[in-house]
Amino acid sequence: MHKPIKYFEKGLTYAAGAAWAIFERLNRIRPNPSFTPRWSDKPLLKSWQKTKPTLGWPRTTDSLCPRCIPEIRQRIIDGELPVDILRNERLGEIKAQVVERDGKILMIKDCPTHGHFEDVMSIDPEMFRHLEEAFPGRDIRAHNDEKLHNHGSSTIQHGRGAVLTIDLTNRCNMMCDPCFMDANQVGFVHELSWEEIKTMLDNAISIKPRRQLSVQFSGGEPTLSPYFIDAVKYSRKVGYNSVQTATNGIEFAKSKEFCRKAAEAGLRYAYLQFDGIGNAANSHRKVGNLFDVKLQAIQNLVEAGIEVVPVTTIVNGINNEQVGRIIQFALDNPKIISLCSFQPVSFTGRDEDITDERRQAQRYTLSHLAHDVKKQTGLGEPIRDWFPISFMGTFSDWADLVHGPNADWGQLSCGCHPNCGVGMAILVDKHTKEAAPLTSFLNVDQLAKDVQKINDAGRGKGLSVLGMALAVAKNYDPFKATTHFHLWSLLQKFDKGFGASGRDYGKVGADRTREDIDKRRNDRWNILFLAGMWFQDLFNYDFRRTEMCIIPYATQEGEISFCAYNTGIGWRQIVEKMHMTATLTKWYEERGRHEIFAGGKSVNLDSMEHSMLLREELITQDVQHDLDILGIAKNAREEQLKARAEKLRLQKENEQMAKLYRQHVLKEPTEEKPSLVQIETGKSRVSEEVVTTVSGD
Repeated sequence: MHKPIKYFEKGLTYAAGAAWAIFERLNRIRPNPSFTPRWSDKPLLKSWQKTKPTLGWPRTTDSLCPRCIPEIRQRIIDGELPVDILRNERLGEIKAQVVERDGKILMIKDCPTHGHFEDVMSIDPEMFRHLEEAFPGRDIRAHNDEKLHNHGSSTIQHGRGAVLTIDLTNRCNMMCDPCFMDANQVGFVHELSWEEIKTMLDNAISIKPRRQLSVQFSGGEPTLSPYFIDAVKYSRKVGYNSVQTATNGIEFAKSKEFCRKAAEAGLRYAYLQFDGIGNAANSHRKVGNLFDVKLQAIQNLVEAGIEVVPVTTIVNGINNEQVGRIIQFALDNPKIISLCSFQPVSFTGRDEDITDERRQAQRYTLSHLAHDVKKQTGLGEPIRDWFPISFMGTFSDWADLVHGPNADWGQLSCGCHPNCGVGMAILVDKHTKEAAPLTSFLNVDQLAKDVQKINDAGRGKGLSVLGMALAVAKNYDPFKATTHFHLWSLLQKFDKGFGASGRDYGKVGADRTREDIDKRRNDRWNILFLAGMWFQDLFNYDFRRTEMCIIPYATQEGEISFCAYNTGIGWRQIVEKMHMTATLTKWYEERGRHEIFAGGKSVNLDSMEHSMLLREELITQDVQHDLDILGIAKNAREEQLKARAEKLRLQKENEQMAKLYRQHVLKEPTEEKPSLVQIETGKSRVSEEVVTTVSGD
């Protein structure tokens, strides 16, 4: 039985629908031309002006050979080839086809030297189709950017991205598998100086369109950099209103004081490595008490006023069973967690030289994620509730329209390729913990089409805000929303997210205070966003994705696409070697060794108390055994050991066959070998080789 207010709201949605019909018809008359905002030298785009890469299937795209690229990269690192060859030639590039076969979407390609390659892009073709059809089109082309974007076929061409990533150091206090940057294993230290950090931050906001609202400090482990706090503080000073760090959380778990300093400097988000619930679920990282570390890091960070985003690298057969547990943990703690980031493994860095057997067994796609969420939590329909993260571009365009031509920064715009990232929004009542996908009671497909019409009309702030209110209301179904959620609450959530009305929900800029943080947290409604970001590797590489990257890396060689830097041609290895700070030997001699937690070593924690709800049934007591059953290595180290053992086996087998051939075919006399004699010594037996050599006495 629905509450009376729900029936009243249903009447409002009908009224909004009728009002929208009149508004939309009038709004079509003589639309205004797009203005050029202060943050861009080009005007805002109308919907019909947005371009799209070739989508659908079968289609052909540009890719890379997984075997040619490591060879070419090594020749550049060794000085046999100049770096500029990557800007002027298309080394290692081959064509690839995206096709459907046996109910899956595949990328297939052939290298004239190394043969055939294929990999899975989706296990759900209809979901794949839905994601591509929901893509609204590319963002404004980057301009005034020639000094930073000059990387040949890997050059970023569209938009300005969502998050500028800066690796402060390649040092790390862990030795993980997987690790896309191969931290602690490359034989040298690459660590940015203070001047380099400032230059990269200044450069990023000098080009157009200037919509780089966020900067994320990464590594290695960025908290090991002596300039971590200073970098956060400087970012706020020059205008970034969202400063993040990608971290394993060890330093934050060890020290509340460090968390306090980071918060005071302006750190807003900690993207926390988080592979599952319980120490067993994190044991593949080889730290004895890693889950305890995560809980303490969350506790310390949240107390300091820093938001925490659990970031899960999902490897099929290693921790894909943890997806539902992690989401349930977030649902149980809605006052603490509002975003979960799932990142299907990219076979690069430490895992680049992977066998086909392990790659096929461990491959995990965005479609796997959507189906695992439904299977493990009961939430979300893959086609109804999941959208490409670039889908929000239409709403970002509306916010740019509303904020007008004099805004200093453009709205955050995640305009990446629809194959790159997906998201699902879950509304959670912080009081009752009742939850439902936002798209189960809000028709966002139609809402986006309605907002697109508002954007194309190009009216002033008042009419654009009115149009959005009508569009939201007419696409809202109060009967399918959670019990205590209302239409007014929904309109407030939109306003809070885009800052259209100017109402104070708690500031997020450089001048925010602890009162602002608490004010934003006191909102009864948490929209838990489940994000899936699938970074490329050499087996599924697509240059149409690279040129639309929204997470550029700032480096000494300009800003490079995330995937071109970490995978692709592998600019990371090249740039870091070109600009290395010191060899490991010299670094250790001059500065000493930092502590590394590996081999099961535990982190000493002053406290293990936390205020989070942690259900006993969520805690994993044993590791996932899927790959053990299949007899497949779990990581690069195991794969190397397995290959070495197989090589020794074959060597012994060949030696035995050669011996039999000489003995039975060539009739060669066999050499007598010493026999083994077992000598009883109490309860134990000792194998002792009887030798013919006579001792000296």
